[in-house]
Amino acid sequence: MEHNSDTVLLWPFLLYAIAVVLLVAGMLFISYFLGEKHKERATNKSYESGIAATGNTQMRFPVHFYIVAMFFVIFDLEAAVIISWAISIRETGWTGYLAVLIFTVILLVVLVYELKIGALDFGPSGKKILKAYHKKINKDNSNEVVDK
Repeated sequence: MEHNSDTVLLWPFLLYAIAVVLLVAGMLFISYFLGEKHKERATNKSYESGIAATGNTQMRFPVHFYIVAMFFVIFDLEAAVIISWAISIRETGWTGYLAVLIFTVILLVVLVYELKIGALDFGPSGKKILKAYHKKINKDNSNEVVDK
């Protein structure tokens, strides 16, 4: 019987995958029978630090939090791609370098676009705040001149 070299190298991974699936299934099965089962009145209520919740516990977050989370995930994945390229730089050569360069340029173009459309502006504009501040200062100074 002749063994294919791919089959010989593949069976440990298959064995490992089967062991992982059996281990997870076993833990879920055992925890189902050994875990606590109770249906008190407060079982499904929100609970934090032993303090009873007051008011509505399902408050809404502004959309800015979700946008920040999406940007974090996107840039995290981009960092993973660039790091994986950096690890395999010798194998990829100039073709890999060119691919990562194009990838990085696209990221920078998208970032400039997001800045331009205001996707990253989460608070009041600093220019608007300074303009209002200077307008108030000038108004107060003109009132003092009139009062004198």
